[in-house]
Amino acid sequence: MFTHDIIASLNELETSLYNYICQNGEKVAYMRIRELADETHVSTASILRFCRKINCEGFSEFKVMLKMHLGENKKTILKSSQHSVTEFFERTLKGDIEENIRKAASLVTKADSVIFIGIGSSGILAEYGARYLSSLGTFSMYIKDPFFPIHSEFLHNSVTIALSVSGESNFTITHLNQLKQEGSNIISITNNKYSTIAKISDINIPYYVTEEWFENANITTQIPVMYILESIAHEIYKLNK
Repeated sequence: MFTHDIIASLNELETSLYNYICQNGEKVAYMRIRELADETHVSTASILRFCRKINCEGFSEFKVMLKMHLGENKKTILKSSQHSVTEFFERTLKGDIEENIRKAASLVTKADSVIFIGIGSSGILAEYGARYLSSLGTFSMYIKDPFFPIHSEFLHNSVTIALSVSGESNFTITHLNQLKQEGSNIISITNNKYSTIAKISDINIPYYVTEEWFENANITTQIPVMYILESIAHEIYKLNK
């Protein structure tokens, strides 16, 4: 509702109004403009200017937008972990995931270097994946900086393993494009096979679980990702032996 550009454009009075609304949203949604003016010690004209800055014709339209915003941010009922795991096993393990895991492992065993990338919770799992593979004898590294200097010789026969729930992270897509142009083969683990990251990958391993969000945070379970990462690592270990 309040974008960075809108917040940056607010003057001192409008910023105090913005802060009051953020702290008293449920109350403001049912106030009259004069009541809000009295509470915040600003004029009704200032409130109307504030409304126009967030693309509302007037205070009534602003209250409608505020109610919709508050409704979207209601606490969600989270699925149980058991439900998420069952969903993964029922949807995914009946498909060709094991074949894709073997293909990914085979590609990694032929590579001279392995790079993991990801952002947010996917970045945490990428770091875990690099450590897990390294623990089983395949040295891997996690790189979170797309401008991290990597010599082209290092990327010539490399594999990049990208993690992303949505498969649409601009940060990861940009990073992948740079690595792919340098000659790295791409393996991606995403929540579906139709995402941008999946499409630009040499091998994609989708896991298909219902995405969950809580207050703008993606809290989709990462259990399937851990299963896939550890399965790839074990398959690599067997191939190397």
